Amino acid sequence: MGNKRDNFQSDKEQTEKVIQIRRVTKVVKGGKRLAFRAAVVLGDRAGKVSLALGKSREVPSSIRKAVERGKKHLALMRISGGTIPHEIWGRAGATRVFLRPAPEGTGVIAGGAVRTVLEMVGLKDVVAKSHGSSNSINMARAAIDALRRLQNAEVIGQRRGVTLKTTRVQKSVETT
Repeated sequence: MGNKRDNFQSDKEQTEKVIQIRRVTKVVKGGKRLAFRAAVVLGDRAGKVSLALGKSREVPSSIRKAVERGKKHLALMRISGGTIPHEIWGRAGATRVFLRPAPEGTGVIAGGAVRTVLEMVGLKDVVAKSHGSSNSINMARAAIDALRRLQNAEVIGQRRGVTLKTTRVQKSVETT
């Protein structure tokens, strides 16, 4: 039986991006204890992504803890080419994120933490819209929730007992 890390690529191919660093305090008998919480998105830009939190008394060690935790929880997402197979909603807390496939060459149209998640998973053409709370961590979690719930046409067709056609969104060209 192999090591748990055998399923993942080497550390050099994974990228991490800090989406939030917050100063947090714990009230104890002697006063307040100061610490830092870091939220980090990890991805290999080839379909794997994770979000992790780390907390420590110093910023660099909180980031390191988050990266170590994130490496253990990388999840494979279903992406087709540089976009997603269909429209989908994702939820986390009071945040909802809507992801829509886009024509080739559109780029990633999203803001904040959602953009970071989509880039880390390796998507090139997708449009996102967030509704509700703008909490960075919940926005990232909602984007990952949406990506986890994606399904490709073959799986849906097998479940229904039919063959489905897949079409790529075509970019419209206007001539004047």
